Order: sequence, then C-alpha cells, then structure tokens
Amino acid sequence: MKPVRELMNQNEFLKGLFSAIPCGVLIVDRERRVLVVNSVIERIFGVSDAAVTGMSGGEVLRCVHVQDSPDGCGFGDHCRTCLVRKTALDAIGGRQINRNRADMELLIKGKPRTSTLLVSAAPFDHQGERLAVVVMEDITELSTLRARLKTEHSFAGIISQDDRMLELFETIREIADVNIPVLIQGESGTGKELVASAIHNEGQRSTEPFVPVNCGALPEGLLESELFGHVKGAFTGAVRDKKGRFELAHRGTLFLDEIGEMPKSVQVKLLRVLQEGTFEQVGGERTLSADVRLISATNRDLKKGVANGNFRDDLYYRINVVPVFLPPLKERKQDIPLLTEHFLKTAGDGGQKSSGISKNAMAIMIDYAWPGNVRELQSAIRFALVKSHGRMIQPEHLPLELKSSEARHHPRGPKRKLIGPDVSRALIQSGGNKAKAARILGVGRATLYRFLADRPDLMSS
Repeated sequence: MKPVRELMNQNEFLKGLFSAIPCGVLIVDRERRVLVVNSVIERIFGVSDAAVTGMSGGEVLRCVHVQDSPDGCGFGDHCRTCLVRKTALDAIGGRQINRNRADMELLIKGKPRTSTLLVSAAPFDHQGERLAVVVMEDITELSTLRARLKTEHSFAGIISQDDRMLELFETIREIADVNIPVLIQGESGTGKELVASAIHNEGQRSTEPFVPVNCGALPEGLLESELFGHVKGAFTGAVRDKKGRFELAHRGTLFLDEIGEMPKSVQVKLLRVLQEGTFEQVGGERTLSADVRLISATNRDLKKGVANGNFRDDLYYRINVVPVFLPPLKERKQDIPLLTEHFLKTAGDGGQKSSGISKNAMAIMIDYAWPGNVRELQSAIRFALVKSHGRMIQPEHLPLELKSSEARHHPRGPKRKLIGPDVSRALIQSGGNKAKAARILGVGRATLYRFLADRPDLMSS
C-alpha cells in the first residue's frame, strides 16, 4: 500500500487540489498521527508538510499542552475536552462531524495565543485503512469581533444594535439618577421589565430593593392589598399584618407592570400616593409613607384608555413624566442574529450543546414577524435546540409557526442582484448598520444577511 503522502506527491492534480482548499486540512490515521497537511495548515501554524510525518495533531497545531502528558498528545489534564482529538477519533470510528468549536491554547509564531477553531471531520478509507480527514477553520478574529460587538451592543443585559435602542441606552443613563416617574411602553415580550431593572441598577438606588408588581395578574381587592398592605382582620383570610409593595420598596424602585390593567378604584389610591406621598393599609388607620422611585409599563395605548374613560387622565400625566418606547422585534430585525447568538451562548453555558444556526434557518427567522417579540425568539431557540440534538440548527428544527410563515412568504417584485463593491459602499455609508445598508441597496434585510453570510470579508473591510 502506497502511503498517502507518496500518492499525493505523485498526482499533481490531487496535490494542487489539496493545496487550493481554503481551510486547513489534516489527514490522520488510527494512531492520531498526521500523515499530510495542506498549505493553509502550513501557513497558519508554521509547519511544513514534509515535517509532519509521525507528528500528533497537537504537535502540528503547536498546542502549548502537547508535552504535558507522558501518554502523548490529547491525554493530559488540559486535553480531556480537546475537540480536535475527539473529532478525529469520531471520524475514524465512522462518524462525520460538522463544525465543532474548539478553543485551544496554541503557540503561533513563537507567541502563545488562545485560538478559536471550527473543526469538522469525515471518515476516509484508503486501501483498507480507516483514516480521518480533518478540516479546520481559524475563526479567532471573527470570534473576537463578535465578542466586541456583544459588548458594544449590550447594555445592562439588553442586546441591540438598533438606533432607537442605542438611544434608549443613553436615555437610561440620563434618567437613572433622576427621581422622576418613567412610563415604558411596548408590546408584550419586548423586555419592559429588563429596561425598568436597568434604570434601577444604573442609578443611586441600585443597592436598595427593586420590587415588581404585575397589575394585570391580580383581582382588584388583592391588588390593593399587594400595593399598600393590610392589617390583621381586614378581610377574610387576613390572619396577620402584611406589608405592601410600597413599604417593601422603600428607598428603592417600585415597578408597576401592565399598569393599563389597573382598576380605576386602585388608580385613585395610587394617584394619592404620588401626589401626597402617603397611604393607608387595607383596614388600617395609620398613615404611612415610603420613599419610592416609580417605574410603570404597559402594552396598551394609555392615551386611548384616557379617551374612553378606562384610565384616569390625571394619573396618566403623573406616571408619564419620562416616556420610553420599546420598538417591536419586527422593526429591529438586525437584532435577531445578535439575540440568537446570545440565547445560544446562554444555553451553552447552561450545558445545552449547540453547533450554531445555519444561514437558511437564520433567514427564516429574520423574515418572521415575531408577534411575541424577544420572548418568542428565546422560546423558538430553546425549541430548536431540543429538536436539533446539539447539531447545527436547520430550518426543519424551527417551530411550526416560523416554518409556516416561510411557506406563505412570496417575494414581491424582482430581486436586485447584490455585488461586493455596492455592499461595501452601503456598509460604509450606513456606518456598519446593516438595516440602513439594506435600505440603501433597495433589498430586504434577509437578502443582505444571506449575502454577508457568504462574504464575511465585507464586514471587516
């Protein structure tokens, strides 16, 4: 049997084809010895093809832990989760592995560096011997860029690159230390409580309690007791004195979620607290006071509520000193990839394996209307992770609502063909904002995202 290297050297076409592959490629035998590498491996890791015979994968890649174990590369304490070794062995065992992410400490050009590699492998039978073809992509720079984007487009747990959301981040900073009421308006699932919590945590009251109350979840009698407390014997079941949320939030922040659902009788009592700073417990006679920063939220149009008599106009103007609007997810679709990556990362930190999401699945998600907003997106990712069993998320792994929406989608009018120079100019003109760039180009966001998925170089140029 001719060795793989000899066959490669004798066949100029095969040798040229092997060298032309844009990713790093290693061919590995059952003993995990590297038989041959292509020019990308030579360039990235500083080894020559002629020198790799008999070397382990870790030696070829210049892993800093390669000498840590007397048992050889891949067996030390640092290597228990080495995905390069595992991927190669799985392929030799007959499995095809697609795009495992491996974070490794490598010695590149004499300098230690933590590198992020995407590792794939496939079994390959050569004259009765099972080998593994291992394909490697160095995405260190991309991974670093994504981490930086996360930092730049994340504030107090809120992730966005939408211009309106970035303005909201500035508003939060401006009002955090100002003790005035804030009204957060937005559809269900847009993250209103997260914004309220951010206002609290960024201000001087951050060390004091943040107390949320869902005004739509409690009937009238219980809501009054929940807000103001009650004394023993005030009503059937009141077997002891109980502090209300106003008292519990003293010196901190009281967050009234879905305030549009509040009964008018309770609205009157809330207005008095805001005007006079005092209240009484249900069934009590003693007047109490509390130093509270009030933040309210609603998914209703309170102006309409005022017009039809369901919401008091005097209370509306009391709570709406600083209005904050949260746009729905369908209006900030450039955030969908960011949020998806965040939820996948969170799932991974919790032990739920994921190999990422395909560009076709992402295109469907970008085209979807997301009536449940960020909350629905998070649920969709959780569902897809269960269905994909740790593999890359494909369209078939998405919830039925998304797939049904894709099936109903018909493009309107002829599509403009995108070319690299036009896209580059649009990205520069838009300051890197892909939603604006899509509008400049006259195409849909999903079209631009699909184009950039195949041309990541345009984002770094």
